[in-house]
Amino acid sequence: MASRRPSVLDSPVPGTLLGRRGSVLDSPISRRQSGTSSRRPSIDPSRLLPMDKASAIAGTNDFNVLFIGAGNIMFGSDEGPWNHSFRFEHKLGPRLKVVALIDPAIDRATAVLQKKCETFVRSAYENTRVFRTLEDFVKNMSRKDVPRAVIVGSPPMFRGTVQTGRDIELQILKFFPGVAMFIEKPAATGPSSEIEEAFTIAKRISDSGTLCSVGYMLRYLRAVQMMKQIINDNNLTVMATVARYACAYEAIAKPDWWDKSKSAGPVIEQGTHFCDLSRYFGGDVDMTTVSAHSLDWDENAGHLSKIVIDETAIPPENRIPRVTAATWKYESGAVGSFTHLVALQGHDYSCELEVYADGYQLKLVNPYVQPVLFIRRPGNDHEESHRFPDDDPFFSEISVLIDNIEDIEEDPETAQILSTFEDACKTYQLTWAIREASERNRARSLELKKEAGAAISE
Repeated sequence: MASRRPSVLDSPVPGTLLGRRGSVLDSPISRRQSGTSSRRPSIDPSRLLPMDKASAIAGTNDFNVLFIGAGNIMFGSDEGPWNHSFRFEHKLGPRLKVVALIDPAIDRATAVLQKKCETFVRSAYENTRVFRTLEDFVKNMSRKDVPRAVIVGSPPMFRGTVQTGRDIELQILKFFPGVAMFIEKPAATGPSSEIEEAFTIAKRISDSGTLCSVGYMLRYLRAVQMMKQIINDNNLTVMATVARYACAYEAIAKPDWWDKSKSAGPVIEQGTHFCDLSRYFGGDVDMTTVSAHSLDWDENAGHLSKIVIDETAIPPENRIPRVTAATWKYESGAVGSFTHLVALQGHDYSCELEVYADGYQLKLVNPYVQPVLFIRRPGNDHEESHRFPDDDPFFSEISVLIDNIEDIEEDPETAQILSTFEDACKTYQLTWAIREASERNRARSLELKKEAGAAISE
């Protein structure tokens, strides 16, 4: 393998410990940008291997990783397939060394590490230290602890801004310039007034030349990349995207999820994946065109019979809508639509995305579990179907990140990261636009009803 890109491992640790180190920031950013710009903006589906068929990346040197967040997204839960640590273990094999786990919940962090140390991946975690904050880790680390990647799985309300305590991305840029980042979606869940702060962070990351991937893992589905391949190979222009996301609410037991003052609401926190996929095919959205309506908890059709949390403990103004339906125009002129429903019981979700172009209908079904792609082509009224058993987009996004960190600059076969921080901010902006449009229409409807009632009483 040709020489890797420069990294912080090539020089001393920054700050008060060992002085400022050299990094990619000390060399021309154009070198990195020229390397990645020649890479594929999409991925040949045949190169996306199931995790059990992918070999651990070659090499004998340790690959230091820093985990921020000891929750479900990092270590897994019964609620879904997410588990970043599991994917890193398979991608890096015995090279993986988790130098620290950052989480203010020390007991939880210690407990998950203990479980890891009782398994065959003990070597990755036996020397992992737990710290409440990133700054605590930096103050206590030595040169051998410098990470090559920082994985951020902390709740989105604690990141995505320039405010102290909610600026983990800026802290990483400060303490570890040039070190690659992986950050979970969405970009943040603060008030919409803070969206510009997220874009400020995006610019800082981009200007620094730092590799940064955001966890919109559905972009890495083999089915999604096959859709991209069809569009690219046939030089198609997308005319419309139609997305639907129906969640199984009976299985959602987190009170914060039902409180939009904490989670920002289901479109921003959950439906964001399908808004992102819509943008991935349709392009940038003209935000002035976003329109939306909602079915809310206090309307007759909004009654739910199997909510597992006590919704009466949530202030009425913070309770989430049951349905949100939105439409918009893309800057290309194409049209997009998205419907999110809190409607199903049981465990499985029901999700679909349709993409239309001249002569083509591409329909992605059940992307979270067993993706199926239905294709209708010109000259044929029948749909062909393609199934993708054992596809793991979580593993693919981690694999692409590691390949970019390890890779030779000149290799065009290495796929570029499919979701940058700036791109993630645009998805975040769209989801907020949908929420605000639906709330404006709800407020307008309530006001009209109030006026009508007053007129009748007169």
